[in-house]
Amino acid sequence: MMAHAGRPSAMCIATVCAVNDDWRLRVELADGGQARALGRLLEDPGLEHDLVDAFQDRVVVSVDGSEVFCYAGSREQTERARRLVEDLARRHGWRASMQVSRWHPVAERWEDPAVPVATRDAPGEPEHEERIARERAESEHRGYPEWEVSIRCRSRQHARELSERLQQDGLAHVRRFRYVLIGAEDEDSARRLAEALGDRVPEGSEVMVAGNPRAVLESRPWSPFSVLGGLGG
Repeated sequence: MMAHAGRPSAMCIATVCAVNDDWRLRVELADGGQARALGRLLEDPGLEHDLVDAFQDRVVVSVDGSEVFCYAGSREQTERARRLVEDLARRHGWRASMQVSRWHPVAERWEDPAVPVATRDAPGEPEHEERIARERAESEHRGYPEWEVSIRCRSRQHARELSERLQQDGLAHVRRFRYVLIGAEDEDSARRLAEALGDRVPEGSEVMVAGNPRAVLESRPWSPFSVLGGLGG
């Protein structure tokens, strides 16, 4: 899940290890008190038989202000969660607005389940171009590149020589021991840069394209629901 980022934690009841997060139920309540109360109810182990039967994965819940987000691994599991939330809201007299959505990995956003999921992440595809534009905008907003080209040289001397060539070309970079790092504002730019380096990279070096770890970091008790705080969206 591209899910996503940067909000202060409203509540942290429990943590969870691995879970599929292809589906999301968004629940909007009247206020934060109701949302926190719903989170506590969903943590009740007594709900286990309602949701875990026939499912390998648990549902992860994020409480953020007056909203509750339930992340699940399938449409059926999401619908079970929705029916349970409806029942809890009815019993406590809460008015809850609910929306089911599905994660689109290429576009990297939540969409209506009726929208087909793109299977190709290739230049020219609308979802791909939208993602690249978003990465560029985020690089500009944050003031540092979202992506980087990392060159691991065979020796410190090779890294120093590469750094000198890049400096002569006016290409901004960072050298650390055997590594040379070059920032890029989006994935496409990073891949083009890696290809353009060509024979300037010392023989035997390893060239890798990856998200900037700084950007990745800024972007990130057992019950049927595992509840997390402040991770909604």
